[in-house]
Amino acid sequence: MASAVERTDDVVREYLIYRGFTSTLKHLDVEIKADKEKGFRVDKIIDQLQQFIQGYDLAGLKEYWSYLDRRLFCRLEDVYRPTVNKLRTSLFRYYLVMVYMVFHIQTFSPYFSRQWADTFLVSLHNFLSVLFQCMTTSIQEENEQLRQILFALQGESKPKKSEEVVHHKLPAYVQHMDRLGDTELRITEGWITGSCVDSEKISLNSVFDLQAVKAKDPTASKDSKMTVTVEPGTGHSRQKRHMDHEKERKELFSKHPQQSSEKKAESSDTETQPECETSDVPSNQARVGGEVGGAGAGPEQPFIKLSQEEYGEHHSSIMHCRVDCSGRRVASLDVDGVVKVWSFNPIMQTKATIMSKSPLLSLEWATKPDRLLLLGSGVGTVRLYDTEAKKNLYEMLIDEAHPRILSLACSPSGTSFVCSAAANMSRPGSITETVPRASLPVSGQLLLWDTKTVKQQLQFALEPGPVAVNCAAFNHNGNLLVTGAADGRIRLFDMQRYESVMSWKAHDGEVYSVEFSYDENTVFSIGEDGKFIQWNIHRSGVKQSEYSLSQDAVGPFVLSGYSGYKQVQVPHGRLFAFDSEGQHVLTCSSTGGLIYRLNKGESGLESVLSLGGHKAPVVTVDWCSAVDCGTCLTASMDGKIKLSTLLAQKP
Repeated sequence: MASAVERTDDVVREYLIYRGFTSTLKHLDVEIKADKEKGFRVDKIIDQLQQFIQGYDLAGLKEYWSYLDRRLFCRLEDVYRPTVNKLRTSLFRYYLVMVYMVFHIQTFSPYFSRQWADTFLVSLHNFLSVLFQCMTTSIQEENEQLRQILFALQGESKPKKSEEVVHHKLPAYVQHMDRLGDTELRITEGWITGSCVDSEKISLNSVFDLQAVKAKDPTASKDSKMTVTVEPGTGHSRQKRHMDHEKERKELFSKHPQQSSEKKAESSDTETQPECETSDVPSNQARVGGEVGGAGAGPEQPFIKLSQEEYGEHHSSIMHCRVDCSGRRVASLDVDGVVKVWSFNPIMQTKATIMSKSPLLSLEWATKPDRLLLLGSGVGTVRLYDTEAKKNLYEMLIDEAHPRILSLACSPSGTSFVCSAAANMSRPGSITETVPRASLPVSGQLLLWDTKTVKQQLQFALEPGPVAVNCAAFNHNGNLLVTGAADGRIRLFDMQRYESVMSWKAHDGEVYSVEFSYDENTVFSIGEDGKFIQWNIHRSGVKQSEYSLSQDAVGPFVLSGYSGYKQVQVPHGRLFAFDSEGQHVLTCSSTGGLIYRLNKGESGLESVLSLGGHKAPVVTVDWCSAVDCGTCLTASMDGKIKLSTLLAQKP
């Protein structure tokens, strides 16, 4: 293929010299030197289409698509015309969405989600890739048939059989792409999976190699080749030439499947027989499970990672990273006390930067209105910040005796919020290995405040004694509150009567993170002992399931530096988050987020997807399910935040 590209480049150079296009020739030479792949670049076609869209160049977009139609799509069989029309409609719909977004017109609101745009671009990328690969294979077969005819003409005055026109036929799943929905491009199961196995970008090498294997199947080639018969009257030398040519041809076709299989073995961890078309998808899916050590991962993967973007505006380790309830904004806090408020749809953009003279230890989005952000400090104050007006509304003094605001939780049913205030020397933002942990839990208070009146409503009773509460979470209607404390106990509060209804010893050591389950009949917790436990809230202290996690998922988190220096950070933010249906959980790891399937019974956690992308330990996570396409946030000790867009595969 590379030699054919080089010959084509030489022909183009000769043409440009003949026409006198010297400046174009210079640009061509520069781009050829920079091109390392020496082959068909689907990504360049997609980039060019996006440039037309982002530049609002409708005429250029139509002309470019018309060229692709004349040179590529017109060579397909008629059965694929609906697929091409569907992609063309989606392309111009994408253009309209980008234009209307400038004027904030909601006519095309179903197409404003990142999921729709990412899925469409992946679909178009896949279609062009498979199209070119199959056309290349068909051209090679046509050339082989022409060589056969030419050889026959050398020995006979007329060929026995004339060549028929060969149409370029694509795989079966491409034929059904015209069934894509208008509001969401539902890619045929498995095709998009094969295109998203790379953790950094969308890679289609596996799809290309698998298509090459199927297209170069020796049985298919045998069916399409022409039979040339030599008459008895021809000479012996002519028969010998014919036999030698047939021998070379058989050797040539026998090598193709083997070479394709070698390519496939390099791009996939699991081997698939070339002649089995239905096994292409499971091979790619099994590889995703293998990346996270999920030997039990079945052929059906629940999520596909469409894209992963990085937010790198922080310069120190992240403590908290939370997305608001609408799924439009993210607030992140680092150990230097810098807060960044940023959006990611349609583009990643910083909306506000908050600097503080006093250290900040916690943050939480208000529910009503959701533009307000609560910031807890290390000097006993909670600040209410308006992210749209970019100003502090007011600052509340919580408790001077307990200056460290360790956690904040806003009620989903009103304007009240719960804050945990603790005494000093409890949970520093970053500690060294030489600092011993306190033998006794530090004193603390759990308070209820109202953001409208800016007054404290009450103080919760913490039995058996005052203790620092590390984490808190409300249920969906705000009637229940669950907390995890430094004494290892979980407490459940009735927010109608504002009293504790039950508490139990949950972990050996501190409770780091706690959340309600999807059905709210249980709560999950992660503790210092490295255990991930599901508790039945109707029976105090009864475990429903228990899983062991590595230190990478629990903490304390360690980042090694030069000369043996190690930075150690105890957990502050959420250590796990659930998807919209509560069937999967996102946890921390040393290289990125890990997604597990929650299995009932004793089967334990089943790893299904590794998000990856990090070079430092991930210390907090969040999972936004406000839109159909899930967005996972993973924040690490080097200040990097990865935003992974997932597509859920419905069974």
